Amino acid sequence: MAVPAAGRTTLKLSELPRRIAATVERVEDQMPNDAIARRLRELGFVRGERVEVMAAGPVAAEPLLVQVGFTRFALRRSEAARVRVIALNGISEVPA
Repeated sequence: MAVPAAGRTTLKLSELPRRIAATVERVEDQMPNDAIARRLRELGFVRGERVEVMAAGPVAAEPLLVQVGFTRFALRRSEAARVRVIALNGISEVPA
């Protein structure tokens, strides 16, 4: 996992446990001019924004119901994995 300047550990939004508040650190581009990453930013997944995984779907825990600010979105796990977050309660490891 990457470690931001403040020494706090980041994790993928897809790894964030349900109902744990976090802030967006960044959205990772997988290629130049990445349309999905750009769309995530347009939807509000920008640095400093509060985010929380509210629920997961019944089959393979997909899609994820994610709240960013006051808006909720259904995201595929692959899309949520592009968003790096910092948990507000200090989670340092992903639960097994």
